Amino acid sequence: MSSTKKLRVGVLFGGRSGEHEVSLLSAASVLNAIDRSKYDVVPIGITKQGRWLTSGDSQRLLKGEQQPDNPRHLRAGDPENTPGAAVLARGDSVLVPPEPMGEHHALIPFESGSPATTSGHTPIDVDVIFPVLHGTFGEDGTIQGLLELAGIPYVGAGVLGSAAGMDKDVMKRLFAAAGLPIVKHVTVLRSQWEKEPKKARKQIESKLKYPMFVKPANLGSSVGISKVHNAKELAPAMDLAAGYDRKLVIEQGVGGKKDKARELECSVLGNDDPQASIVGEIVPIKEFYDYAAKYLDEGSELVIPAKLSKSLTKKVQEMAVGAFKAVDCAGLARVDFLLDPKSEKLYLNEINTMPGFTAISMYPKLWASSGLGYPKLIDRLIELALERHTEKTRTSYSRE
Repeated sequence: MSSTKKLRVGVLFGGRSGEHEVSLLSAASVLNAIDRSKYDVVPIGITKQGRWLTSGDSQRLLKGEQQPDNPRHLRAGDPENTPGAAVLARGDSVLVPPEPMGEHHALIPFESGSPATTSGHTPIDVDVIFPVLHGTFGEDGTIQGLLELAGIPYVGAGVLGSAAGMDKDVMKRLFAAAGLPIVKHVTVLRSQWEKEPKKARKQIESKLKYPMFVKPANLGSSVGISKVHNAKELAPAMDLAAGYDRKLVIEQGVGGKKDKARELECSVLGNDDPQASIVGEIVPIKEFYDYAAKYLDEGSELVIPAKLSKSLTKKVQEMAVGAFKAVDCAGLARVDFLLDPKSEKLYLNEINTMPGFTAISMYPKLWASSGLGYPKLIDRLIELALERHTEKTRTSYSRE
């Protein structure tokens, strides 16, 4: 890096997904912790309606200004490190902002130079994009494809890795092909459920036993996920998940009523030679670690390091790296596991290619406990983005 020129980093946040609010929390932490002596930082916000905002408008989106009459709240959990997240007096909430009012400046994202374009907007010149976007339209390969077309380096997995890591059905197929242990599951299309619910139910119940989990295939932060204890609960769970995706994944539950599955997580960092962090464990306040347990209700516990044997810890780390490679991931990912408390059989649950990124989220906390602090982690992710982009430039796309 040149000592005379700072890297210009665009931090992209918000988005149209159900995880919009979580993205604001992550972005506030990144913007607060990033080393301003190394980087010029350009905040870029995307509203829930899909409008791209820069400059003051993006800051207002992040800070929750121009609040609605009935704002919802999320726990920021770390008010000292997320001052830009509109932390309330209690120090435990961030407002979910509406679309900012007034004049907007649409992002002309990928042109360089200072002259205004023919549309009258000034292009934004960035060296690398840090897309702190979670869920649909941000973590699923769509933004990544846009950045690939523009030829801009960006943090995280590429189009394939992002898309495969988002789609739980495709993800599980890749895990299985790589020989990684997963729980039994059934995939049902929304159209199939709506047209032939009895047939779909028969298909599910012939392969799985209660309890089971019903999930939208393409979403994160446990949005739309239900634990189904009996046949009576299946239809409402399917209807809920069908509101979030055209493809539904139904998984066999692990453990019993008294012996719930242990939820383990491991952070992975790197490109072609990824490394695994120490292993952590989530002890949810609710029956499982759903959206409310993550962001709304206090009491869930993060245990770092997880209380595991050395051999089991090593197995989790090896499987985490295996999962990372199986979906062709890059940059970062958090890999989640289920451990049967009786048999100690370990199952790979899923991979998250852009995990929650506040200073108190599991991904950075695991790396902090592994010796890589939050600001240095941001540095490393930017380095990995530039390294991967340089590697791509070696590829020929035509015969000439």
